[in-house]
Amino acid sequence: MRVLVVEDDRKIASFLVKGLRQAGFAVDCARDGEAGLGLALEAPYAAAIIDVMLPGQDGLCLVGKLRERKVSFPVLFLSAKRSVEDRVRGLRAGGDDYLTKPFAFTELLARVEALLRRSPSAVQASSLAAGDLRMDLVSREVSRGGRRIELHAREFSLLEYFLRNRGRAVSKAMILENVWNYDFDPQTNVVDVLVCRLREKVDRSFDKKMIETIRGVGYVLKP
Repeated sequence: MRVLVVEDDRKIASFLVKGLRQAGFAVDCARDGEAGLGLALEAPYAAAIIDVMLPGQDGLCLVGKLRERKVSFPVLFLSAKRSVEDRVRGLRAGGDDYLTKPFAFTELLARVEALLRRSPSAVQASSLAAGDLRMDLVSREVSRGGRRIELHAREFSLLEYFLRNRGRAVSKAMILENVWNYDFDPQTNVVDVLVCRLREKVDRSFDKKMIETIRGVGYVLKP
């Protein structure tokens, strides 16, 4: 699942992006309201974490514009303002939850997961499947042939990307961009290593192999 973070404080933004990626989310980050609005209107996010006090266009205005455009993904507001009036203002502006700074990342993550469970759009797309392979995006459980498969966060993200592109060849560069969110050298072997680990868990115990290598192109997951 892809999450949008809009936060002008570089330290907090880096902390959020790192933590969310370690939890298995793909993350985009914007430093101000205008950039956040542009990203939010371009990509299909599962949720957004938006600071109320942003340079230029503040978070309340940003979310108000998103709701006017019928963008419905859940929004968690972050703010140093703690009064009941401020929380009510955020919720009435279109936010779905409100967390005051400073905060524990574990609480923020739990709130994001709760928003995803309640979101109508998340419910509609809460699972992915190919053949006998199943993935629950909310509980983060994976199984094949009824047998549960334990995956680390990065393995989960890679398998999610494969499932969203099942039957379609994806290159190493595409995987790096969508699973790592970094501009690695496409010649690096981090993708090969991760695909090898994922194959061990998804394919090794089954006669039918789902993850195939396409020489000179990349990989494909075949149902």
